[in-house]
Amino acid sequence: MQPLTNRAKNVDRRPMTLAERAYLPAILKGMGITFSHLFKKKPTIQYPEEKRPFSQVFRGLHVLNRDEEGRERCTACGLCAVACPAEAITMEAAERQEGEENLYREEKYAAKYEINMLRCIFCGLCEEACPKDAIYLSETFAPANYDRKGFIYGKNDLLIPNPLTDREAYEQAAGGRVRQPVGSR
Repeated sequence: MQPLTNRAKNVDRRPMTLAERAYLPAILKGMGITFSHLFKKKPTIQYPEEKRPFSQVFRGLHVLNRDEEGRERCTACGLCAVACPAEAITMEAAERQEGEENLYREEKYAAKYEINMLRCIFCGLCEEACPKDAIYLSETFAPANYDRKGFIYGKNDLLIPNPLTDREAYEQAAGGRVRQPVGSR
C-alpha cells in the first residue's frame, strides 16, 4: 500500500552505541538549544518599569466619569445595568438635595453603584448604553486580589478624581479616553 505522505519513517532497530546509551548526544543537543536562547531577545516585559502598548479597543477597568466642573455624570438611569449580559452592575438611585448642585449634574444620582468584576466579561455594552457618557472602560486592567470581596468595586473605587481639585490624577486616570458628552461635541 502506498503511503499518503512522505512523513512516515522506518524505525531504526539497530542496537544503541555506548554514547547513545549514556544519552550524551541528547544531553549536548539540549544544552545547545538552551545556550542558544541566552543570546536571543527576551520576550519578557519588566512590568512596573515597562508597560506594554495596548490596542485602541482594549477594555479594562470601569471608570465613572465626571464633567468639566467635577460633578458626577451618572444619573442612575440603570441602562448600563440592563445592558450588562453578565448582570455585574447594581445601583440604587437617590434624589439630589438642596446644596448638592456642585456634586451631581441632574436631580437624580447613583447613591450606590457597584460592579462585580468576577462576573464582568468586559464587553463594553455598559459603556455603549450610557446616554450621559458616565461610564467607560479604561486602559487599566484588574489587579490581583486574594478574596472575592476585593473584586466588587463600589462607587468610590470607580469614580474618577475631580478635575478641579486634582487635575494630574484626573488626567492620569482618564488616560486620553474621557470623551465629551454628546451635547457639547
